Amino acid sequence: MVDSLRYLQAIGSQVQETFLKNKTILTFQEYLDAFGERPRVHARSAAQFIRDCFDHYGTEQVKTPAGLVRRFKLFDRPFDFVSDGGQDPGQMLEGEGGAPVSGQEEAQNAIYRILNTFVRAGRVNKLILLHGPNGSAKSSIVAAIQRALEDYSRKEEGALYRYNWIFPSEKLGKGSIGFGDVRAGTDRVGSYAHLEGEEVDARIVCEMRDHPLWLLPRRERRKLLEQECKPDGNEGKDGFLLSPALLEGELCHKCRQIYAALLQSYNGDVLRVLRHVQVERFYISRRYMAGAVTVEPQMSVDAEVRQLTSDRSHHALPGSLQNLSLYEPYGPLVAGNRGLVEFSDLLKRPLEHYKYLLGTIETGIARMQLFLLHLDMVLIASSNEKHLSAFKEISDFPSFKGRIELVRVPYLRRVWAEKAIYDQQLTAVIPKHVAPHATEVAAQWAVLTRLKKPVADRYKGEVRKLVDHLSPPEKMRLYDKGDAPDRLSSAQAKELKKQLTALFGESDTYPNYEGRSGASAREVKTVIFNAAQGTYHCLTPQAILEELEQLCKDKSVYEFLQQEVVDGYHDHEEFVRVVEAQYLDALDEEVREAMGLVSERQYAELFERYVQHVVAWTRGERLRNKHTGEQERPDEEMMAQTETIVLTGGEDRREFRRGLISAIGAHRIENPDSDVIDYSQIFPDLFRRLRDHFYDERKRTLRKNAERVLRFLGDERTQLASRDIVLVEQTLTAMKTRYGYCEHCAKDALVLLLGKRYND
Repeated sequence: MVDSLRYLQAIGSQVQETFLKNKTILTFQEYLDAFGERPRVHARSAAQFIRDCFDHYGTEQVKTPAGLVRRFKLFDRPFDFVSDGGQDPGQMLEGEGGAPVSGQEEAQNAIYRILNTFVRAGRVNKLILLHGPNGSAKSSIVAAIQRALEDYSRKEEGALYRYNWIFPSEKLGKGSIGFGDVRAGTDRVGSYAHLEGEEVDARIVCEMRDHPLWLLPRRERRKLLEQECKPDGNEGKDGFLLSPALLEGELCHKCRQIYAALLQSYNGDVLRVLRHVQVERFYISRRYMAGAVTVEPQMSVDAEVRQLTSDRSHHALPGSLQNLSLYEPYGPLVAGNRGLVEFSDLLKRPLEHYKYLLGTIETGIARMQLFLLHLDMVLIASSNEKHLSAFKEISDFPSFKGRIELVRVPYLRRVWAEKAIYDQQLTAVIPKHVAPHATEVAAQWAVLTRLKKPVADRYKGEVRKLVDHLSPPEKMRLYDKGDAPDRLSSAQAKELKKQLTALFGESDTYPNYEGRSGASAREVKTVIFNAAQGTYHCLTPQAILEELEQLCKDKSVYEFLQQEVVDGYHDHEEFVRVVEAQYLDALDEEVREAMGLVSERQYAELFERYVQHVVAWTRGERLRNKHTGEQERPDEEMMAQTETIVLTGGEDRREFRRGLISAIGAHRIENPDSDVIDYSQIFPDLFRRLRDHFYDERKRTLRKNAERVLRFLGDERTQLASRDIVLVEQTLTAMKTRYGYCEHCAKDALVLLLGKRYND
């Protein structure tokens, strides 16, 4: 049984220890001490804070069709996963919301560059507008940033402070607790900041979360900042820029009134004014709208004021303040100050509802009825392409254009990145076992729907023809892994790969760019969920393919299904069959490997022997026969047989052999430290053709073995010979351990494979 008293005491001690360790409540003097310890942490604007948050979680290099691209790890949301001490390390924490952002490295870097521009300029003077098709991860990008800010603000290097005004009870107010006075038993200057609740008559919060340093006179503040932060105007490793927001900022309207009234009451004794200041650490929070706010496309103004002194609870204020008309601002802009405010689907609102942003974006000032709000925040918004296109047509667009930074967020065009979305967000919530290739099938179809036919006129020479004949599946594989079509010669494949970067960015300047239309991840998620509710025991690729076929029939609902087919592009029904064929290829290979029909080493050894003979043929040398020990000429028959398998029609064998040797030589130069040459890495296309040839010779054996497996999984297990049972069990074990099949999805896969590939 739980000892409730001991349990509560333990919790109380832990909470208090954390409270004190985090320096949650400080006097103004204690805050200056903390500032002196880490001045650059406390002297940042909102843009600097958010930029530093990006840097805090680090980066990594990701290989894309456009080359190596920097990826910011905060978009992997490492703070939402159990890292240690948990029962299930790597599991996503519940209740945090959102999911890792797969891909979109280009958008990440664009946002970071804009933040750097804000830091160098010393102010936030533009709104970041993320635009792209519906469901392209615009909101997910902002959610990841806001969640990172929440986590970062709880770390020592991400500490943020605000201040409150404390007015003690009448009895204490007549005492001698103040700057210049010392509390009994301590050596610290006194303050009202640490008074307990019953000793306080009134506590007035600054809704704007003004920086505590703004309580210092501007001239003295500048001297302190320049002395402690040592700015050098350089944003290098050790450089630091002082933000004008901190140097020139002033107290909000309400706090200025309180400050001036207290200063007058104390005859200009600023130390007696500052004893009323309680410095409080605050944390970024989306739930409580503190420094991270999302404004939906609502029909209301984003900031208002209300009178504070009309509330009876503030009659406890000193007489010098009771005659003041104190007004406190409220609303999303106020709640988001010193952080990030998102305007979700900004352009869905009528123009009149965000026209005020024209001035607010440029000056950082929002005009209220009674006073001005000086804001220090980063504004980010989202819009789909249709609303943005319509917005560009209105007469006010030129006024907005100079105050907006556009960041494009298209649909993903790489299968592995698209697949990661479904693996991260769906597989954990689907109550069934997810069969191998299930999410991959969905990702391949989604990417195929987004691809556009290349514009051949942009290319010259032979490349123009290669690009013009590039089919959607070939383009998908080129984007995903850099694999050129098997039908091309080695020279053609090399030439096409050189154009990969140009091909990937070909339509970036077009209004109808690649990745603007197609199936969204949201729609494909619905397909996957529907497939999971089907009759299959597992979530299988077959179930997803069936759901995709149904989706393609509903052209009245999905706009992308209404596109005109151009040389195989936008043929979404055909893409279902294309994806099925690719799945069958992968399944065929896995089943063969699991049955042990073809050893990877078999055709690897054949190719190595072939290369040895080609090298000798090129140099005009002889080779030593392992069996007879005699020096013999290269085996022309063996080379010709191998070339019959790997060469495409019309390719000259002599030129092919010379190109082969050149490619091996280039690999040696690029990898001088490599002792062993992996020919499958240098010539993946040739190895694929060689492997397929070996597989084709073993079709009959595979069909018999597959039928035995199905009998074993059905009702005929007892009718199999003991030797066959051993082979079947070995096959099923290999399919389970190597590829992740269970008996149910292995059976479904074999039935499909036999029906589609081996039914003759």
